[in-house]
Amino acid sequence: MNKASYTTDVPEDRFELLNAILHAPARPLRVMLIGGTDSGKTTLLTFLANELMKDGLRVAVVDSDVGQKGVLPPATVSFALPDGPFSNPSELTGAAHYFIGTTSPGQYVGEMAVGVERLVREASSLADVVLIDTTGFVTGPGAEMKRLKAELVKPELTVILEREGEIDYLAKLLAPYTEVVRLRISSRVRKHSLEERRSVREEKWRAYFAGSSLVEVDLRELAVGGTSLFQGRPLTEHERELISSVFEWLVLAGWKGQRYTVVKSDVERFPRHYSRFSLRAIDFEKLGNLLVGFIDETGLCLGLGILKWISFSSRTAQVLTPLSRETLENAVELRFGRIRVLETGEELGLLGRDEL
Repeated sequence: MNKASYTTDVPEDRFELLNAILHAPARPLRVMLIGGTDSGKTTLLTFLANELMKDGLRVAVVDSDVGQKGVLPPATVSFALPDGPFSNPSELTGAAHYFIGTTSPGQYVGEMAVGVERLVREASSLADVVLIDTTGFVTGPGAEMKRLKAELVKPELTVILEREGEIDYLAKLLAPYTEVVRLRISSRVRKHSLEERRSVREEKWRAYFAGSSLVEVDLRELAVGGTSLFQGRPLTEHERELISSVFEWLVLAGWKGQRYTVVKSDVERFPRHYSRFSLRAIDFEKLGNLLVGFIDETGLCLGLGILKWISFSSRTAQVLTPLSRETLENAVELRFGRIRVLETGEELGLLGRDEL
């Protein structure tokens, strides 16, 4: 299932935008597309990319819509270099990826901005025009995310899609960093229900993890990022027993750094009261089917995996991934995400940034 497809049946102002891009003196020209949910950003990007390639220009697509990702894998920022016509970005193969680790990036504004800047920089060395698709998250932290992207990337052109000036504040916020063009959302744009959007994501997860195999990862060889696990010295047996008895937890592992961090399972479920500045308690069950990213020495993401089991005694992890063993040899870090998902595509829930 795809929400957007290539069509030339678009409003006239889209052709005016295309003409402006074709005759712009700057090369590479970076164009960022901004709009709320179901505003037609991906349809516009697909139209522009195909028409620009017809005119002989090299086009790069940077897909940062982590919630409704076209270029796989999900939960990353990706860039692709189309070598010919395409009907939807899901047909494109990513050339590089930056790990975000969630489909809801509100708590990952910095990572989103850095990921877009890094991939736009790489794409700009290879293309005449770089088209940047963004999330429909345009209020609160979403507005700040767009500002940070514009400040870092400084796109020559930013296109804002709106109905009745509802994101006028964004045009003013971005004006110091980019030329802003405002277009009305096409009357042909269809709103998608939450169930439809979830179904699209499930299809993407299934497609990405098809053919995956279980691999054992030695966490003594890789850095472990995106989590408090393994930070500090291991707890003594006395410390583990004390924490277990005070809170009636089964403490499976723990470390002492600036504060205590424990991985625990509840013996009985009842409220515990403690200072989060002194103790971080991680539920073992939340590690099951957690999305993880394999990161290379440049900080880019080689691909994704699903954490199936972790052994704290041997410091190894069982991870389901489509990556080959040859590719995995280039990983220097295993980075924890904040969404739990099955290889069937079923999403088991999002975690808060502080939960791990």
